Amino acid sequence: MGSRTQPLNLRQEEGRLLHAALVEQEEDEDDEEGSEESSSDSTSRAEPATMPTFDVPYFRYIDDEGTEGEEEWSSSRSMSSIEEDSSNDSVVSDRYVVVSGTPEKILEHLLNDLTLDEDQGTTQGKESDTLLDDFLLTYPVFMSTSDLCKRYRGKEDRKEALERKRKVLHLVSQWMALCKDFLREDEHVKLFTKTLYRYVFDDLCEHPALEKDVKELQKLYQLHRNHTVDEYSPQRKSKALFHQLSLKENGLQSRGTQRETKEVLCHVYITMDSYLSMRAHTAAVTQELLQAVAERMDVPQGELVLVAVTYPGGRLLLQPQDRVFSDSLRPVGRLHVCRKDLGEVLNPFTDNSEIQQRSARMLSLNTWDVAVALTNFDWTIFDSIHEQELVYFTFSRHSSSGHTVALELLLQRCNEVQLWVMTEVLLCPTLCKRVQLIKKFIKIAAHCKAQRNLNCFFAIIMGLNTAAISRLSQTWEKIPGKFKKLFSELETITDPSLNHKAYRDSFKKMKAPKIPFLPLLLKDITFIHEGNKTFHDNLVNFEKLHMIADTVRLIRQCQKDHMGNGITQKSSSEVRAYIDYLHIIDNQQTLFELSHRLEPRA
Repeated sequence: MGSRTQPLNLRQEEGRLLHAALVEQEEDEDDEEGSEESSSDSTSRAEPATMPTFDVPYFRYIDDEGTEGEEEWSSSRSMSSIEEDSSNDSVVSDRYVVVSGTPEKILEHLLNDLTLDEDQGTTQGKESDTLLDDFLLTYPVFMSTSDLCKRYRGKEDRKEALERKRKVLHLVSQWMALCKDFLREDEHVKLFTKTLYRYVFDDLCEHPALEKDVKELQKLYQLHRNHTVDEYSPQRKSKALFHQLSLKENGLQSRGTQRETKEVLCHVYITMDSYLSMRAHTAAVTQELLQAVAERMDVPQGELVLVAVTYPGGRLLLQPQDRVFSDSLRPVGRLHVCRKDLGEVLNPFTDNSEIQQRSARMLSLNTWDVAVALTNFDWTIFDSIHEQELVYFTFSRHSSSGHTVALELLLQRCNEVQLWVMTEVLLCPTLCKRVQLIKKFIKIAAHCKAQRNLNCFFAIIMGLNTAAISRLSQTWEKIPGKFKKLFSELETITDPSLNHKAYRDSFKKMKAPKIPFLPLLLKDITFIHEGNKTFHDNLVNFEKLHMIADTVRLIRQCQKDHMGNGITQKSSSEVRAYIDYLHIIDNQQTLFELSHRLEPRA
């Protein structure tokens, strides 16, 4: 592409008409040229297509020699760029972005159009960076990581070998920086990295200008000398060179470092209908869970045992050093804590009257401290979510590969907070205390909004709006007018009318860092996914993927923290211990029974 890339006319192309919703055609004198090109290209399209090399069903490639680039990728005017920078309209209007094409041609276009350091900051550079970011965020939709590694080692243009090598290294560096957490354990990436380093060190003598790019790549991957050179470098001279380029660890922490020791929300049932929700490492053993439950429930640890219900009627007594989670991050069974002295009876260690008395503890906690503890908990999970998790979650690729752990964790937490609100209110036996609890939860929701935690804010409001709570008319009648007014104002933000306009307007005004309501964000992505085809005539609909990438980038924007201290605040240890181990009833029938027990039907 030159400084002005002409639009490719697709109107006359046989069987390749793009949907008007995704492509705005240029109405100018290019139409006449396009018709001539179309008639000449129809002959080459008659040639048989080669079989696909990417792991995509019904995917084909057209022979590179038999067709021009316009057959494998198409482009349209960059309308988003015009909207973002009207002051540069005369420049931006001459730029076009990829709309559809084969993965191979899209990647080739990326390399050809990629801007290096000297071009950064220009209009063309910004558009190139956006296209690159779109591709790296969404490539799992249409190609596997192993296929991408193969394509990085593609054809080399001997005329511009150095620039080509620099662009490949720059693209790989961006890929590593963006998707590092997903690539750490990928065997194809490990092999690719070894090979790349071997080639790079061989080329450094001939092309010293690659040194800066090598340093950047090395810093991102944080490879040690003895891990890389001794094994992979074919020449002894590379060892000294690698030592010279070696960078000390600078303490940078990836937002996904928790993936090395994955965490899950573990449910430990203390009755048939209620459980403690606690965050635990996937390598946790029985003794660790029993200790946490004993501290939360004020019961001596020696009196407790952990039982896994593996199937209806089947129970397995777990030993102290038994691992609780399998390799698939699932517990070995439904976990129940029982008293040790009950022997084979395995009844729950506490009764309903004792559970009801525990909810009163909530009344003694400061509402701001509770909101801080909830936000801190949510932020530690949200800050580790990668944008690609939303792509994997929506397209359901590799659903069991652990690529959506943090996202599923926060979605689960949102659901648990809603159930926790219901549990606390419905386990409160007296009317006056229920009124106090509801007032507290209204204030906590307001504090969560003030702390820019909209995920938890929604969960609390939805918990108070559930049928089991909202039907408690006698309780709501006792709520003071100012709290009813506050609740009504907060409720307005959760109003789904006009595509959640109230929430979107309110959230847009908040400064980052902030936590969005994730279910709505996933709904937006699903709407784009289901409303647009992923492939047009076996060409990747890159305009659709751009819209998805644009949406998932909200995660990155919300995680931005220019002050460097995140959204977390110092919280009370007592409150933190309470919030980190929520006592929840997850049986809807039980919750309704409790509701009718508190206020029977007239």
